[in-house]
Amino acid sequence: MILLSGGIDGGTKSHVVELAQIIGAANPRPRLGSGYKLPIIYAGNKDARDDVGEELREKVDLTIEENIRPVLERENLGPAREKIHELFMEHVMAQAPGYAKLVSWTDAPIMPTPGAVGNILQTIAEREGINAVCVDIGGATTDVFSVFSGQFNRTVSANLGMGYSISNVFAEAGLPNVMRWVPFDMDELDLRDRVKNKMIRPTTIPQSLEELIFEQAIAKEALRLAFQQHKSFATTLKGVQQQRTIGDTFDQSGSGESLVNMLELDLLVASGGVLSHAPRMAQTAIMLIDAFQPEGFTRLSKDSIFMMPHLGVTAQVHPKAATEVFTKDCLIYLGECVAPAGQAKAGKEVGEFDIAFADGRKESGKLMAGEMLFYPLGEGETAQCTFKPARGFDVGAGRGNPLTRDVRGGTVGLIIDGRGRPLELPAEAAPRVEALSKWFTDLNVYPELKR
Repeated sequence: MILLSGGIDGGTKSHVVELAQIIGAANPRPRLGSGYKLPIIYAGNKDARDDVGEELREKVDLTIEENIRPVLERENLGPAREKIHELFMEHVMAQAPGYAKLVSWTDAPIMPTPGAVGNILQTIAEREGINAVCVDIGGATTDVFSVFSGQFNRTVSANLGMGYSISNVFAEAGLPNVMRWVPFDMDELDLRDRVKNKMIRPTTIPQSLEELIFEQAIAKEALRLAFQQHKSFATTLKGVQQQRTIGDTFDQSGSGESLVNMLELDLLVASGGVLSHAPRMAQTAIMLIDAFQPEGFTRLSKDSIFMMPHLGVTAQVHPKAATEVFTKDCLIYLGECVAPAGQAKAGKEVGEFDIAFADGRKESGKLMAGEMLFYPLGEGETAQCTFKPARGFDVGAGRGNPLTRDVRGGTVGLIIDGRGRPLELPAEAAPRVEALSKWFTDLNVYPELKR
């Protein structure tokens, strides 16, 4: 299908009409269903509807929807998004074997998997009043979903995956970025052979510790790149007039700022084979922390049995039941990550912390730059953590300001990350390998790995 849009209501018509003329001249044919006309959704300047209809109505299956940008200061994405979903179910899913029979069996809406995952995340974020991010990494694509301040965004990184797309991840990230997560030397030709073997045999799993570490290193880069793309798309409105200072003169980021604020993130959810089925929970946690670099206080969890799509459909019918199953049965909580945002040189203090456990135990100390500290905190257990960041660091209350939060335990526990944000690993091989080995040992990520 094609989505055609352009112009605010009452604005210029010529540009969007020219686009309609180009589409009409190209006369594109539908990929599925030779008896269909190609679906085209027009969601642009309402004053151009008649002109666009005149150009296209005889050649395609034209649907008129409300303008996605009726005025510069407001977006109206809902009607066009719903129509895209409706047409997808009619024109694409209708070609799937057995689809017609499935429709006759249920009176509930049938949803594509990513749409259902997004729906349950939105439901949870709304009912609990939190900001959340979910990632689903597969063999060919990586989907990232986010809800910040009630605003939902979803992106699909079509060539970032751990099976058919693994070569593309390796090419896009580059060898140095992948190898920075590997705590030993590996021959470059051997690495490339491993990547190609995985691409042509995507269902294979690592047979040795070295293969596992290397595959999880590629996964970190796939997640990092996918999240980068997500942040660049999940932005505020572009093209809106705003007051700018002389300091903004050389800022080329445009007026659309990313909605993704890691200091405000409450819950990070992992899904997909390499994350959900990692041999150890700590491996899932370290992949999330290294790839997403959460800041402040962030709960880490994973959907180990891929229940989120089913709950997304259930939420359409019974949101309360879906929410309860999601929080009690679907998610496995890994624990909490406390990570001050900021940079410091090795040996400098990042902040001080005090932890009061429910059983009366107390822990306190200083966090030094480059350190990762771990404290056991089991599933269902909570503790009160106060972190006082050093000057220049922020855990959510402003630079240098202390913050007290209740932290929730899990299968891994409480992780305090003093490596700084953005995360920068040592450039030279020897100190980098030493640092990685220490972090992996402290968190018991790879028990068999010898330092």
